[in-house]
Amino acid sequence: MKKLICLVIVLAIAILMALTVPEKKEHKQAMMKAISEYVDEEATNKGIADNGITRVGKKMVVKVIESVLSSKLEETNYVLFNTTHIKMEDKDKLLSVGMFGHVFTFNKDMLRDALDEAALEKAEKKREKKEAKAELKRLKEEAKAEKRRLKEKAKMERKQQRELKKQQRKAEKEMKKQLKDANK
Repeated sequence: MKKLICLVIVLAIAILMALTVPEKKEHKQAMMKAISEYVDEEATNKGIADNGITRVGKKMVVKVIESVLSSKLEETNYVLFNTTHIKMEDKDKLLSVGMFGHVFTFNKDMLRDALDEAALEKAEKKREKKEAKAELKRLKEEAKAEKRRLKEKAKMERKQQRELKKQQRKAEKEMKKQLKDANK
């Protein structure tokens, strides 16, 4: 009898979970609320005055994040619960889990860590790009130097060839003169 009651309870919970899985829209709303709170808190922590300009800036940040979420947010439904994630640089980042009609999303610390990680990745990419540009510049300079060296070498070879031809003509003239003198 106890097993039957346990089975009925587990089955009832499973049915309740399946019926109360939140929609993707609810996930997005929960994330946007958390992001708005985070942006407000960060602005307050950094001592940014709450005026018209900062409100516009906050709204712009939130709108940009909202548009990214709209285009890149993916939902995976597991019947009893669902998750949303976003693909960033070939990695899936879990953003929220939904069950029992509620969306459990990242907390502010998790968001701060994710933003810090994204900033570090961006800085690393910027550094790598700068290094790649420097390497490209170095290679271009080497190529220019090699081109100049080859040009100089070709110039010297042409000069040597002209000098050699001059000497040959001079020698031919000398031989012709000697032949003329010998024939006389």
